[in-house]
Amino acid sequence: VQLQASGGGLVQAGGSLRLSCAASGRTFSSYTMGWFRQAPGKRREFVAAISWSGGSTYYADSVKGRFTISRDNAKNTVYLRMNSLKPEDTAVYYCAARTSGSTWYQGSYDYWGQGTLVTVSS
Repeated sequence: VQLQASGGGLVQAGGSLRLSCAASGRTFSSYTMGWFRQAPGKRREFVAAISWSGGSTYYADSVKGRFTISRDNAKNTVYLRMNSLKPEDTAVYYCAARTSGSTWYQGSYDYWGQGTLVTVSS
């Protein structure tokens, strides 16, 4: 699976962005998809994940209620809608795919996109 993230950019605090992650391959619907982020000088952290069917979603406490993950298996795409953005959301956002292991642990993810930069100004 190859993953291509897009949709990052510069936005003011309180604004919104929608990230997209397009996947190649015919087995996209079998993968749990996740979003992670890495802020400057910090370790990469879990943001959100969605099960293969879309029936289960998971969020880091820091984004719960502001971010929404979704997927369209017909389009081989996963989305991350980010509302009420804060300067501390500034990071490179990565999408990732896994078939097993922990939803929260980045080591469980087998495939990674190249990242898209989100910058939130105060």
